[in-house]
Amino acid sequence: MPSAPPENFNDLLGTMKRASAALREAEVEFMLGGGLAIWARGGPPTDHDVDFYVREVDAARALEILVHAGFRQERPPEDWLYKAWDGHNLVDLIFRPAGGPIEDDHFARATPMEVNAQRLLVASIDDVLVTKLLAITEQEPDYRAILEVARSLREQVDWNDVEARTKQSPFARAFFTLGEGLGIVERRTVLRPVHV
Repeated sequence: MPSAPPENFNDLLGTMKRASAALREAEVEFMLGGGLAIWARGGPPTDHDVDFYVREVDAARALEILVHAGFRQERPPEDWLYKAWDGHNLVDLIFRPAGGPIEDDHFARATPMEVNAQRLLVASIDDVLVTKLLAITEQEPDYRAILEVARSLREQVDWNDVEARTKQSPFARAFFTLGEGLGIVERRTVLRPVHV
């Protein structure tokens, strides 16, 4: 049974449209990532924020463009993203997520899609899952959301690719064991265990 959209979902989509229109008009290349990329590909709706992946060289300019469009900027202590607020809605400009910086390869793997009546480049589900798996830590070892995503989009995922790109993480390896046991993950081959 699909998840019902959160109460603020339409408001979040409005923020996505305003931010993407400003970036597109300024000719800054970006991709929709995170929860909205998952939703655009048929996954559950999100109530969290709008994630745009940008190259690091474009990140500061992208933030300036959003500020010029009326967003309130935030430069958090983390050195891998900038934040822009549209009222209560947050836009993350992510340039160096877990797994490495956003590069040309990420854009090559992305897909142009119609998202809420707007044509956007949407990050590949493999890239989104790699980022999410590598972000799992001892402080937040919660697999609920990623299992829901994996279950709903499993046919679109190249599990061998995602596993190969996340094998250094013990949390990602645990996810694959769990996902396989639940019948969510189907790999063509089994990787050899990583010895640390």
